[in-house]
Formats: sequence, structure tokens, C-alpha cells
Amino acid sequence: MQKLKQQDNAAFRYLYMHYRGALFNIILQVIPQNEAAADVLQEVFVQIWKNIDKYNEEKGRLFTWMLKLTGNMAIHQTRSKNFKVHSKNEDITNYVSTIDQKIEAPTGINHIGLRQQVHKLKPEYIAVLELSYFQGFKQEEIAEALNIPLGTVKTRLRSAIIELRKEFM
Repeated sequence: MQKLKQQDNAAFRYLYMHYRGALFNIILQVIPQNEAAADVLQEVFVQIWKNIDKYNEEKGRLFTWMLKLTGNMAIHQTRSKNFKVHSKNEDITNYVSTIDQKIEAPTGINHIGLRQQVHKLKPEYIAVLELSYFQGFKQEEIAEALNIPLGTVKTRLRSAIIELRKEFM
């Protein structure tokens, strides 16, 4: 930790090599496009480099701090005007095979993947569901990781489950 706070390149390289995969997977849960997720990951590590002195060891683990920063930046990216415009302007060829698959795919509840249904929800619902149900985080840990109040986590989880029920009913 001391070397990171001294802006040591080797320590930062070690941090990047050991945590990039976990942080990238968190970003992919919110932003399923690899290229956009990679851009956010790069920005996350730039922010870690610039703000490592703001990390307080007494308040929690380094990974938790990085996870919180990553979740916030991924959600912030989905809310940005540039992201929304880019999402609306994607080429139709990106969706042709998806449309064909939807026509041929069985629609029974046993044939629909829960994770696919989750990714149709709002980004803030995706983030809490991924951390809760797919990664096993407790509600308090989700609140800390995403830097949101515990009540907001509970409300988002409940709302997301209600939305999922509508899909399966």
C-alpha cells in the first residue's frame, strides 16, 4: 500500500495484473459491450492512480474501495449522454442474428436464462442483482460497493424482482 501511495509503477502494475479481471467482470455486468467496458476499466485504473492517496485503510479493504469506484464509474458511464447516443446509433447488423435467434428460441420458462432476463432491466437493477444473486454479496456489501444507501439497495432489489416476475408470468 505504501508503494502505491508513492506512485510506484511496479506496485501499480501488480495491482492492475491482479485485479483487472475482477473489475472488468463487474463493469461487464453493467455495460455488456466489451469495448465500452474496456474503456471504463482503463478510466477506473487512471482514477485509482490519481486518487490512491484518498483511500483510507481504516475504512475498508482496498478491493472494496476499487469495487465501489468501478461500480460507480460503470453506472455513471451508462448515464452519460455519449453512451446513450452511441447505444442508439449502433449498426443494424449487430442485431440481425439476435432477431433471428429470438424468433427461433423457445419461450418456455425453462429455456429462458435468468441472467439474460436480468440484463434487460435498468442498469441500476442489473448492478444490484449481479452483486447480490450472481456474486453472493450481502445487501450491506452492495451498498458499500456501489456507494448507495442500504435502503436504496433494498428498494432496487425488490423493484428488480417485481420486473423479473412480470417477464416470467
